[in-house]
This record gives sequence, structure tokens and C-alpha cells, in this order.
Amino acid sequence: MSAIDPSIAGQLAEDLPPEVFRRIISTFEADLSRLTGELTASARLGDTNGYLRAAHSLAGAAAAVGARRLEVEARLAMDPAQPAPPAEVLPRLSMESRAALEELHQLARA
Repeated sequence: MSAIDPSIAGQLAEDLPPEVFRRIISTFEADLSRLTGELTASARLGDTNGYLRAAHSLAGAAAAVGARRLEVEARLAMDPAQPAPPAEVLPRLSMESRAALEELHQLARA
């Protein structure tokens, strides 16, 4: 399964000028860094509200570029019924973030 939904990311890559698509990827990458930092810090501090806000923002950013697997993981992190603790969720989010960025960068080079 691909880390990104080609119907969303591929459409962005096709419809936008290459420099605009690359800027979107760069912005997404910066957002990922900031939001995963917020998630990690909130988890470490036991700040449930901060953790949920960062997960919600991450899910939205992922959905905007078609990073479906990352979006799913972020939505799981937002779910209060989710039994997995942040120590299990954060590594999965990190892995999905890297996979999504790799595929987005490949699209930008195509």
C-alpha cells in the first residue's frame, strides 16, 4: 500500500506548477516537524489536550496532501478510545511521515 493517495497527491502534482508543488511539500515537511515535536512534547508532559490538538492538525495536514496512512495514524492518536499509548503511536507516525515525504518528493521529481 502506498503512503500517499495518488488521486490526491498526483492531482496536485499534475495541476500545479512544479515550484508550487515543491513549496507545498516543503510546507508539509515543516508542519510535520513542528507537529510531531508538539505531539512528542505533549506526550512527555502528559498534556492530553495538546497531544490531541497536534494529532488533529497532523491529520488535517496529511489529508491535504493525500498522505492517507499518516492521516489514519494521526486520527487513531486523536481517538480517546484508542488503547495504544503515545510510546506506540509516535514511532508509527514517524514512520508514516517519512514514507509520505519520500513519495511526495518522488512525485516532485517526476
